[in-house]
Amino acid sequence: MPVNQDWEDRVSAAWAAMDGYDAADFRAVIDALVAELPADSPLGPFEQACAWDSTGHSDQAVPLYREALAKGLSGYKARRAKIQLSSSLRNIGQPEEGVKLLTPELDAPSDELDDAVRATLALCLSSLGRDREGLALVLGALAPHLPRYQRSMANYARALLGPVSEG
Repeated sequence: MPVNQDWEDRVSAAWAAMDGYDAADFRAVIDALVAELPADSPLGPFEQACAWDSTGHSDQAVPLYREALAKGLSGYKARRAKIQLSSSLRNIGQPEEGVKLLTPELDAPSDELDDAVRATLALCLSSLGRDREGLALVLGALAPHLPRYQRSMANYARALLGPVSEG
């Protein structure tokens, strides 16, 4: 999915200026940029999904995220798509799909999106009435960022999931 740096820079500039547009105009800016891509590029539906999602239309974003992933979106943007798709699924009343999509990401190679994976998964779990599991994820993600009490918070997170068996 090679695109040139100029295109990436223009997409970044559009996102940076998003608050200066009304929702429809912003989506039109993204659509115009996407129109420059080959039809089989996974970046097009990904950027359009993000635009719909960011303007309050999770229902419109879901099929576009799925299309981007089906077209082979990979790497960092694929992980972003999974996080955002899971959040959108939760927003449209399908949190169980979000849990299925994000749970494998807990074992993915670590990157700066790890905490976003856990936070979004926690929200999906909470929507399913699994608040203790969600809280455990959030505490576990927060613990390394604390100036003190990292060990205690990590232990509390594990304890929320039930007693640890010995032996």
